[in-house]
Amino acid sequence: MSQAEAVSRTPRPLWSLGLLRSEITMTFRRWRTLALLAVLAGVPVLVGIAVRIETGDGGPGGGGGGGPAFLSQVTHNGLFLVFASLAVTLPFFLPMSVGVIAGDSLAGEAHGGTLRYLLVAPAGRTRLLLVKYATTLTFCLVSTLIVALSALATGALLFPLGEVTLLSGTSVSFGEGLLRALAIAAAVAVSLTGVAAIGLFVSTVTTSGIAAMATTVGLLITVQILDSLPQLHALQPYLFPHYWLSFADLLRDPVYWDQLEKNLGLQALYAVVFGSAAWARFTTRDITA
Repeated sequence: MSQAEAVSRTPRPLWSLGLLRSEITMTFRRWRTLALLAVLAGVPVLVGIAVRIETGDGGPGGGGGGGPAFLSQVTHNGLFLVFASLAVTLPFFLPMSVGVIAGDSLAGEAHGGTLRYLLVAPAGRTRLLLVKYATTLTFCLVSTLIVALSALATGALLFPLGEVTLLSGTSVSFGEGLLRALAIAAAVAVSLTGVAAIGLFVSTVTTSGIAAMATTVGLLITVQILDSLPQLHALQPYLFPHYWLSFADLLRDPVYWDQLEKNLGLQALYAVVFGSAAWARFTTRDITA
């Protein structure tokens, strides 16, 4: 047996830190990714300025209260801008950005003619799929942290900081409030894993990156509409965005875990179902580009 044949028959591990590092570096160097992160970082700034203008010199008022009534608390404590910004970006901006990254992950390689090269490299289809999904999950975490950090910096500049009054009326120290903010950012990032899996699956069924991105974002908008129709209340608990705002329960004392656990289980279900579908499609697909 020649050395080349021996190498070709050597079992390849399903994971490669080098391949993952290369993929993450390439993804975050793209202008599209940087533009998405810049937009996400700008949202908390706009929200903070809007609340500041509406409340004048920081007096009460503000907020108009969509979602879990965070905006009305921002003027009293800038840390609440983190919670308000995540509540504002989670329904559309964050999942749309994830959909763009996930949808282009494989379809973009096929369209650019580099997918076959990656598979010959040698990467292997399963390993490449896992690396692409891990890269998208990394973007989920990074994009969520970008929103949180931008909101924290903006809140510190425009509003006072101090003890945090939770939604249940209990006051905790600013340090504990920061820890809860970090936990909320993690919960939001986990909420995006279902969208990431859906986008990855869509990316395996087309060779057009633009089509994959548009389809993923279109599915996101459609499901969001379905989740808002009262007539579909029986179906809504099975839609991936249904429990997204459950992160607000981390601002209660004691924490309400019921909705958070349902959200975690639902995202895991979508990740398994669409991840398996992506694997089944990608490992049997005829790669021509």
